[in-house]
Amino acid sequence: MTTELRVLQPSEWNEWFESLELAFGGDPETPEERELYQELTEHERSIGIWDGGDVVATAGAFSFRVAVPGGALVPAAGVTMVSVAATHRRRGLLTSMMRRQLDDVRALGEPIAVLTASEPAIYGRFGYGAATRQMSLSIDSDRVRLSVPEGTDEIRLRYAKKDEAVAACESVYARLVAGRPGTPAHGPGWERKPMVDPVSSRQGGSVLQCLLAERDGEIVGYTNYHLKPEWEKAGPKGRVVVSDLAALDPAAYAALWRFLFGIDLMSTVEARNRPVDDAVLHLVSDVRRCDIQVRDSLHVRLVDVGAALEARTYRGPLDVVFEVEDAFCPWNAGRWRLTADAKGGASCKRTEDAADLALSVRELGSAYLGGEALSALALAGRVRELRAGAVAEASAAFLSDVAPWLPRGF
Repeated sequence: MTTELRVLQPSEWNEWFESLELAFGGDPETPEERELYQELTEHERSIGIWDGGDVVATAGAFSFRVAVPGGALVPAAGVTMVSVAATHRRRGLLTSMMRRQLDDVRALGEPIAVLTASEPAIYGRFGYGAATRQMSLSIDSDRVRLSVPEGTDEIRLRYAKKDEAVAACESVYARLVAGRPGTPAHGPGWERKPMVDPVSSRQGGSVLQCLLAERDGEIVGYTNYHLKPEWEKAGPKGRVVVSDLAALDPAAYAALWRFLFGIDLMSTVEARNRPVDDAVLHLVSDVRRCDIQVRDSLHVRLVDVGAALEARTYRGPLDVVFEVEDAFCPWNAGRWRLTADAKGGASCKRTEDAADLALSVRELGSAYLGGEALSALALAGRVRELRAGAVAEASAAFLSDVAPWLPRGF
């Protein structure tokens, strides 16, 4: 087989993207989606493999900054658009693209790479670990009531046209980024992505509805949702499908949920991507009628172990030596001493000292944002304790006060 791996040229984008669409089932994106993806594509960070004149594999990356515990925004490669044609599977094409991509990420000085996996089993062998989870809810709003905090009645709610909603939602999102590990801060153009509303994704629902929450004229929250009317013999039984909801304070947050629960002709409120510690779980009268499901979301790969671990803060003083295994990026392999002071400041340097914990870079990726406990990974046999008490010390220091979350895909 004669193939060529190279950087995507702008003139090749359509063919490259069509190869990606075919690998994901062959259903083409709408013109609006294609236009946005073409605008957002960073051609210098997009690669493909050509077999003669045919594109047979694709991979790309977006330049993001991702929030980590402590509120720092760490440069990250947002890995995306990864595909291999069905005709060229099991020939090492994916491995060669992952090799090229991680070498490029290292050269750019980005400490981490992140992705969402269509098939989670694929990326562990390249050092990615599942670091955030997302919760889906299907709430019986006919039977579940909300208990809202003081000040909720002071919030004004109003509908907004898409053009106004784009800017308003982005202003709220930007103020929340640093407070939730796993949240990406991205550049111009990305504010439009949550508002892309192809008919094919509505599954019989309405056009996207945009609602803003205001206090004294200031935008303090928003929600975007679809309505899906359904009827049975006894009457209406429609669904509200929430695509996005965010607020700057508890009263605005509760006001938005209360609105969604009270929409006429609707009996169910569905939200498909919420943090696992979402406050709505403490507003509802009966959590058992919320039909909760949890799945993996953002996967993290430490490209530079030292720089990545120094970029975040820790919940208390820590002095631990990791023995890191990393066959795919061998520059990370070996012993690293991580020390953190009482204020969370950290140093992570090479050392020859005896190791306290042994683990692979995949486990470090899972624990990096503070949502997956090193102690749980140790119980699964994926972290080995070499000094008594080291697991408990490191696990407590790594955890985040709030659950990490990826509110918007990429």
